[in-house]
Amino acid sequence: MEAREIARYMREHDRVAVWLGVEILEVRPGYARVAMVVREDMLNAAGICQGGVTFSLADFAFAVASNSHGRLALAVSAQIYYPAAARAGERLIAEAREVNLTEKTGLYEVSVRKEDGTLVAFFTGEVVRRGVFNPQALSPGR
Repeated sequence: MEAREIARYMREHDRVAVWLGVEILEVRPGYARVAMVVREDMLNAAGICQGGVTFSLADFAFAVASNSHGRLALAVSAQIYYPAAARAGERLIAEAREVNLTEKTGLYEVSVRKEDGTLVAFFTGEVVRRGVFNPQALSPGR
């Protein structure tokens, strides 16, 4: 499967990405750019975007970038920093870049920004790489 096909499959079958309303903007091997708009039901008690929502957007970009080579990649660690907050109605863009790739692992960084360029989150994650990305093997009930 090509990177774009993998991204499309992941977007259609990742229930959190569907709930978030994630839009795939660009994908190529080792790279993904995705976006979403912060909704009222994504706010925490302080009235700003809940950190888990921002993490989930970054994590989805990370997943798309790391699986874009056509090998199943599964997260083994992730860390995130929140230098700024996002509010309802703001569009967030997550850009994932491959930092290092080996036969068995991959290291990625993801920046989440508002449309004006303000950095909302900085995420790093590592994956373990398995066999060929096979949607049939990932189907529910298998």
